[in-house]
Amino acid sequence: MKTVKPSNEMYTSEAAFEQENQLIAEAKHLLYARLQTSDQAFTSPKATRDYLCLQLSERQHEVFCCLFLDSKHRLIEYQELFVGTIDTCSVHPREVVKAALRVNCAAVIFAHNHPSGAAEPSESDERITTRLKSALALVEIRVLDHFVVGDRTVVSFAERGLI
Repeated sequence: MKTVKPSNEMYTSEAAFEQENQLIAEAKHLLYARLQTSDQAFTSPKATRDYLCLQLSERQHEVFCCLFLDSKHRLIEYQELFVGTIDTCSVHPREVVKAALRVNCAAVIFAHNHPSGAAEPSESDERITTRLKSALALVEIRVLDHFVVGDRTVVSFAERGLI
């Protein structure tokens, strides 16, 4: 039996890939730290879009997260609340409300990714957003937006008039 040794190209590409992953992780950490320690706020869809692309664009499973914000829309905490499969994720309004109250936020931005790469919101995305908005309104927490992250596109419900 002949032993096949991987080529140097494979090691180089694996090393380069690992190096890129480390850089991305460091960038996420720095961005998160900056948003938590400064007066930078999520006041525009572009700022939020950039942040969420770093967090969700490479995920292989659907992930639903919340950006919990204070009254000036500064980040209190980013939480990934639900992880699903390659094409669906169950979201439970009760758990979202509990998490929002736990961090004492004034506002929230929802986001989830579509591992398929298509960022177009589905009807079920619109339904859960409406349910979550109603549940959070009962405890006076504002829903500012819901983003769907695809491969190269991020769709904002607010920009589309869906919130």
